[in-house]
Amino acid sequence: MFFLSKLLPVFVLPLGVVALLLLFALWRKKRWPVVAAIVLLYVSSIPAVGNRLLGWLESRYPAIPVAQAGPADAVVVLGGIVGPHTEPGYLPNWDEAVERFEGGVALLQAGRVEHLVFTGARISWQGRATTEGADLRLLAMARGVPAEKIIVTREINNTATEAAAVADLVQTQGWHRVIVVTSGWHMPRAARLFRRAGVEFIAFPVDFRRDPNRPLTLLEFLPNADALGNTETALRECYGYLFSLLTGH
Repeated sequence: MFFLSKLLPVFVLPLGVVALLLLFALWRKKRWPVVAAIVLLYVSSIPAVGNRLLGWLESRYPAIPVAQAGPADAVVVLGGIVGPHTEPGYLPNWDEAVERFEGGVALLQAGRVEHLVFTGARISWQGRATTEGADLRLLAMARGVPAEKIIVTREINNTATEAAAVADLVQTQGWHRVIVVTSGWHMPRAARLFRRAGVEFIAFPVDFRRDPNRPLTLLEFLPNADALGNTETALRECYGYLFSLLTGH
């Protein structure tokens, strides 16, 4: 089921639909699917679409200063922060969402929380020997965070299992409220899953990719790979939110 949840959205995202249209054009010897594929690829690849879709998601939970977050019992940093595992002594392979880690450490060091929680993210086909949370624990300790302040949840593989693991941790630790740190575009779906899990939380979004004050210029209509990535990220989040609404998962 987890594998299917990662695979199936590919066929309703722009690149997947473009591929299906081109295959259909070859099969049926039709021209209109090629034209449709070109139009869809262009529209999906311009910042005027991709950046604004992502910006709409980010606008639902605006950024807040560290000093105004909390206080709470713990800060929970959602996964998706590091790439392939590196051995001790090597620099970590940070992913695009490294701000999640920075946000969690900053909140703890500012005294807004008592504990720093990393989730035990591990996807079976990635071949990681340790969970992401275990790696992040070592990196936080290297930043001066005391080991006794850091907790790693049980192994998880998506946001829904992250929320369930944190809910169990909140209950066993006797916590009342936590701060959840994740990317701004991911926060709407994460917030719904944490509410459904019964976790009282404060949203602390980071990793914003869209400047709401940026004017609309001609450059916004020139296609590029980053804009296409933003479009697919935003659509994937919307599909995930809709799936959660329809299935309760």
